[in-house]
Amino acid sequence: MDWRIFFTVFGSMLLMELGDKTQLATVSFAASQQSRLSVFLGAAAALVLTSFLGVVVGEAAAALVPALVVKRVCGGLFVVIGVLLIAGWF
Repeated sequence: MDWRIFFTVFGSMLLMELGDKTQLATVSFAASQQSRLSVFLGAAAALVLTSFLGVVVGEAAAALVPALVVKRVCGGLFVVIGVLLIAGWF
């Protein structure tokens, strides 16, 4: 286990997830449901699954193309999605 990588990813993901639409949806569910534990477990399971899929896809992509290309494509998609969200098209 590489603790440096762990804490880098943990810190980055924590800062990126605070206040995003996923967290706001979770707040909304928690406010409107009786079982807060069910909301927490459902949200946590979904985040774990999407993180797992990201690792699997990232590993597969890195096996096919250089890591720098994967980073640039992901960064470009991040920017495109951000622009679409700001423009109200997504």
